[in-house]
Amino acid sequence: MAGSSLLILIDDIATVLDDVALMTKTATKKTAGVLGDDLALNAQQVTGVKPARELPVVWAVAKGSMINKAILVPAALAISFFVPWLVTPLLMLGGAFLCFEGFEKLVHKFFHSQEDEAHKAELHDALKNPDVDLKSVEKDKIKGAIRTDFILSGEIIAITLGTVSTQTFGMQFMVLTVVAVMITVGVYGLVAGIVKLDDGGLYLSRKDSALVRAVGNSILRLAPLMMKTLSVLGTIAMFLVGGGILTHGLPPVYEAIHHVAEGVGGGAGAVLPTFADGLFGVLAGGVLVAIITPLLKWWQARSA
Repeated sequence: MAGSSLLILIDDIATVLDDVALMTKTATKKTAGVLGDDLALNAQQVTGVKPARELPVVWAVAKGSMINKAILVPAALAISFFVPWLVTPLLMLGGAFLCFEGFEKLVHKFFHSQEDEAHKAELHDALKNPDVDLKSVEKDKIKGAIRTDFILSGEIIAITLGTVSTQTFGMQFMVLTVVAVMITVGVYGLVAGIVKLDDGGLYLSRKDSALVRAVGNSILRLAPLMMKTLSVLGTIAMFLVGGGILTHGLPPVYEAIHHVAEGVGGGAGAVLPTFADGLFGVLAGGVLVAIITPLLKWWQARSA
C-alpha cells in the first residue's frame, strides 16, 4: 500500500511539473520581446566599465534583478488572488508599454542617433580622465541597470500572470517563480558571456596558431554584430508580443484579423495573424509615442 501510494505521489508530482513546464514554455514565448530587449540593454549597461570589473557589475545587477522579482512575484500573486479582474488591464498596459518602448527605440534610432554617439564619446572621454571616480560611475551604471530591470521584469511578470491567470493559485506561484528564476539566470548568464566574448576573441587572436587566431578575429568582428542583432530582434519581438496582447484584448480587432486569415488560407493565412499583430503593435506604439512624448516634455519643463 505504501509503495503504491508513493508511486501515485510521484506520478502526481510529475504531472504537476509537466504542467508547470508547459505553462512556463508558453509564458516564456510570450515574453520573448522583453527578454531580447532585456538582454541587449543589460549587455550595453557595462559599456565603459573596465574589463576586470565587467563580471562583478553583471553579478551586482543580477542580484538586484532577483530582489526586483522577489518584490514583483508576490505582488502579482496578491493581485491575482485579491483583485483578479485587474490582471487583464495590467496585461493590456504591459502590451501597450512594449509597443510604446519599441516605437520609441525606432524614433531614437532614426532621429537621435547623433545624440547617442555624442553621449558615448563624452562617456569615453570622461573615463580617460584620472580625476573621474570610476567607482561612482560603476555604481550609477548598476543602479540604472537595476531600475531598467525592474520595469522589464514587471512586464515579464505581468505577461506571465496573464498566461496563467486561469490556473490554480499554486500553479501560478510555481510558474511565476520558475519564470523569474529561469529568466534571471538565463539573461544574466548570457550577458556575462556576451560582455566577455570580446576578451575571449582577443585572447585567441594572440595565439600562435593561424587557425586559432582566425577564430579569435572572427569573434571580435561578430561580437558587435551580435549586440546589434539582439537589439533588432528584441525590438521586432516587442511589436509582435505587445501587438498580440493588445489584439487579444480587443475582441473586434482579434476577430477581424482571424476572419481575414481564414479567408486567405494556406501558409499566408497562417502567418497573417502574426504579421497583423506586429503591424498593430507598430501603429499602437506610434500613437502612444505621439501622445505621451509631448506630455513628458511638458511635465519635465514644468518640473524644471
